[in-house]
Amino acid sequence: MPLATIAVFVASYLFGSWNFAITVLRIGGFPDPRTLHSGNPGTSNVARVAGRPLAALVLLLDMARAVSVQWVASRLCPPEWIPWAGLALILGNRFPLYHRFRGGKGVAAYLGFVGAAQPWFALLACGAWVVSYLPTKIPALASMAMLLVLTWAALRASPFTIASVSGTLLTAALIVAGHWKNWVAWREQH
Repeated sequence: MPLATIAVFVASYLFGSWNFAITVLRIGGFPDPRTLHSGNPGTSNVARVAGRPLAALVLLLDMARAVSVQWVASRLCPPEWIPWAGLALILGNRFPLYHRFRGGKGVAAYLGFVGAAQPWFALLACGAWVVSYLPTKIPALASMAMLLVLTWAALRASPFTIASVSGTLLTAALIVAGHWKNWVAWREQH
């Protein structure tokens, strides 16, 4: 593996470790989103804590960061290793170095990462989120619908090699694992 590829992975993790939800809410004078509602520093919880405009800002910042990681990875990494840059980004988002390793679930970041390479599939993934959310009002279910489309798009965008497929599937598994508490809580309520 080229040294530049390893550098991209490390930079992706470090860049992913900067949680915009925590930062934006802190600047806005709001409490840490990890202390309220779902305890997740992600878009849905930011909407609950601080409203939709700030949630939209966090979503855009998360996606812009991911697009920049995809852009750099596509120029510096061999194609089969690009999904691993996405995995490093999501690892940073989930276990951020700068926030005591307590971060988000990575859905918005993965939307930006995959969307940079497959924009039409990103729109399809957003549609899947809306179609899943409207009848159920369950953000975790909508996120899984989005993740399914994004994983399919990521597999299509990369060469069919062990490296690329495993990087894509590990990323999806990491995001699913991040939603585990949501599913347990939902089952206990129903």
